[in-house]
Amino acid sequence: MKIIIVGDGKVGATLAEQLSREGHDITMIDKNSAKSHRSGETLDIMSVEGNGAILSVQKEAGVEKADLLIAATSSDELNMLCCLVAKKTGARHTIARVRDPEYDEELNLFREDLGLSMAVNPELACASEMARLLRFPSAIKVDTFARNRAELLEVQIPPQCPLVGMQLKQLSIFRTKVLVAVVVRGEHEVHIPSGEFCLQAGDRISVAARPAEAAEFFKKINISTGPVHQAMIVGGGKIAFYLAKQLVESHINVKIIDSDLERCRALAELLPDATIIHGDGTDQELLREEGLAQMDAFASLTGIDEENILLSLYAKHHSKAKVLTKLNRISFLEIFGSTELGSVYSPRYIAAEAILRYVRGMQNSYGSKIETLCRIANDRAEALEFRVSEQSAVCGVPLMELKFKKNLLICCINRGGKILTPKGQDTIQPNDTVIVVTTNTGFSTLDDILEKKRG
Repeated sequence: MKIIIVGDGKVGATLAEQLSREGHDITMIDKNSAKSHRSGETLDIMSVEGNGAILSVQKEAGVEKADLLIAATSSDELNMLCCLVAKKTGARHTIARVRDPEYDEELNLFREDLGLSMAVNPELACASEMARLLRFPSAIKVDTFARNRAELLEVQIPPQCPLVGMQLKQLSIFRTKVLVAVVVRGEHEVHIPSGEFCLQAGDRISVAARPAEAAEFFKKINISTGPVHQAMIVGGGKIAFYLAKQLVESHINVKIIDSDLERCRALAELLPDATIIHGDGTDQELLREEGLAQMDAFASLTGIDEENILLSLYAKHHSKAKVLTKLNRISFLEIFGSTELGSVYSPRYIAAEAILRYVRGMQNSYGSKIETLCRIANDRAEALEFRVSEQSAVCGVPLMELKFKKNLLICCINRGGKILTPKGQDTIQPNDTVIVVTTNTGFSTLDDILEKKRG
């Protein structure tokens, strides 16, 4: 597909890299000539210098023949204007990054008038993922599927866990319907395991199950599922606001520390039920005075990656809190290791997931629609939820008779709200949703999971 991206910032560059890797024809528009030239060279994409809201600039990028325009500049208003111009000029679909919470209601009113196919708020999506994780703080990451009826929970196996040394086919002794979909061992090994796979202490496993079944399973293997009561957030930006708002609504006591006095005053008005502290969140004495040691959760959400890393490392060693770290540069994980930084979140990658899901849905005009797409296992695997169409080649055939691609697992079938853990004799039916985990990339339809017949 021909895709135009306006704005070569963090989100735009991430999208350009991922979409070009999947074989799309990408053109980047940015006012900064050095940025656009660098992206054109490093990613082998077209680049256009200029204001993406100007008709002549969009025409130079080929907007009349574009399947999709994505506006991801730092200005919400500019992004909406870009989409309006693109839609009026011939682009089939448009997506805008809109971050200001004040625009939420207006977008619902004017989405059609603006020609918007989709609006993405990376900070809100990031905060929502964090809030969901704090319902199950022992997890590293929690993704939901089938309208929250199924979950994929990533946890690390502690040394004294009953799972250590156990083959996956032996999990039936716990009498719960769970399936281990992915195992990450060390910093580089990612496995889609078979029943003979033997678990080790330190493995990070992604478990697929209904929420109640998952809770029962983790209780049986002595992994705590206790809720969060006290949370501390350092940094008072958009993610902090969205996260605190959701936590307060869940009756969790929230304390936010920020060094900007005006921002503290604004947060105090927006979040009357939270405690707002004006101070330097990197000051160890201040953290101790404000009760870090008693916190159940700690989120480092400043605008500086290095500060967030140091804060998370400090919180890890001076409290038993569940630690959440915001990073823009995921490359830091290779230096510190993901377990040292707790659960790591990147708003741009979360936004990219939502847009990739939409793009792959556009590619597939007849087949099984992607309803959910999540990057897991340090972004080296994907979990996808497909809505099954009647035309799909997998329909009605027992799973044991289908020839699947390697490094792939069907971990859940949702049939009318009932979650099934698939077995060899089970079949997939039209209108089911099917959750697939794979280290392959680029799937846009359920039939992509099958090996293609030769000849």
